[in-house]
Amino acid sequence: MKSKAKSQPKFKQITVMFLMTLFQLLSASCVIFRDEEININLVYIFLGYIAVEWVYMTIGTAATGNDYFELEAIAFFLSGIGLTVCASFSESYAIKQLIAIGIGLVIYLVMLALLKDYNIACSLRYPAAICSLGVLALNLVLAKTVNGTFNWIDLGFFSIQPSELVKIAFILVGSVSLEKLISSVSLTKYIIFSMACVGFLFLIKDFGTALIFFFTFVLIAFMRSGDMRTIIIICAAALMGAVLIIYFKPYVANRFAAYRHVWDFIDTTGYQQTRVLIYSACGGLFGLGIGEGFLRNVYAASTDLVFGLICEEWGLIIGLALLFSFVGIAVFAIKAARASGSTFYTIAAVAAAGMLLFQLSLNVFGITDLLPLTGVTLPFVSRGGSSMLCSWGLLAYIRAAGAYFTPPAPDPKAVKIGKTKKAPPKKRGGAA
Repeated sequence: MKSKAKSQPKFKQITVMFLMTLFQLLSASCVIFRDEEININLVYIFLGYIAVEWVYMTIGTAATGNDYFELEAIAFFLSGIGLTVCASFSESYAIKQLIAIGIGLVIYLVMLALLKDYNIACSLRYPAAICSLGVLALNLVLAKTVNGTFNWIDLGFFSIQPSELVKIAFILVGSVSLEKLISSVSLTKYIIFSMACVGFLFLIKDFGTALIFFFTFVLIAFMRSGDMRTIIIICAAALMGAVLIIYFKPYVANRFAAYRHVWDFIDTTGYQQTRVLIYSACGGLFGLGIGEGFLRNVYAASTDLVFGLICEEWGLIIGLALLFSFVGIAVFAIKAARASGSTFYTIAAVAAAGMLLFQLSLNVFGITDLLPLTGVTLPFVSRGGSSMLCSWGLLAYIRAAGAYFTPPAPDPKAVKIGKTKKAPPKKRGGAA
């Protein structure tokens, strides 16, 4: 009597890659031939991006011996949409976005190498925390005010938003700290670190990112400890933060005045949301065509409002496909976390997926007036190098929890005459 091992459904990598390449070539053609002549630079940009996808997948398959790269395929799909959106605005936007994707992929690979060894990740906790607070403090000194906030540092050829990079360190510090939770010491240290980060973001006036940090803190804390003291501390911190915002920054409360009443402020505080609702509805199922929408004339169309732009120009079908892609990331994170043999990888994977989903929700529901508008970007898709680097960096936590998964094979020693002994399940996880 032979036992049958239940294996994971095989990921059709070649089929998915061909379909994704076809989709990207069709999308790129709408931009390349937009002015009735071939933009050769855009041809090089898109061919280069597609080549990077194929090279990564091919080398990854050869190096690991399997083709379980669903997570990377989703990231490449989303990044490709963002690259096309940028190219539809200008060639310079596309070049910068392509560079950001390349650097993000490098960060992703470097983080996977570091996260492979838990001891290395653990040793980076204090340096990451110190560097994060130092960068945020430096932000207060060097950043220039842009639209009421000063969270951008101009480095000449490009600008960087430090708070995006701090998101990566925030999850590392939290995951290591809470994994070591034997007493209240680690939790207290993480609470102090979290409050310091949120405090700096208040001073920077980046309230949307502060809300993301707070949500992630809640998620990490409750994954490891859900006692009443933790609940009281978190609720008190949230209440204190809300009071501080309203007291010191009264103009922030004005955003809530337009919430759910954007049509009453159609030409003032509700201008962006009303245009998103109008123009995205005009796109229908298949869109008006890439580069043919009206929302692109509204401020922040390629950043904060990019989901509305995609619904208008690409159609509701692509918009829904984009949303389901993030659902796929969440499902992958849950499966990887369950199979992980370490609390650290479990916390990091779920926290990273939670941060991406929460930021997605703030972006999509904010521009459609289901939530107050906070001005956060759409991960992988919005124009912006800092956002792209952060998105790929967070993805590394999810992959690390299940980076070395291979389908379980039946143990030949377990098969005996007359009876079957179950083979022990093979661990999957980033721990070495």
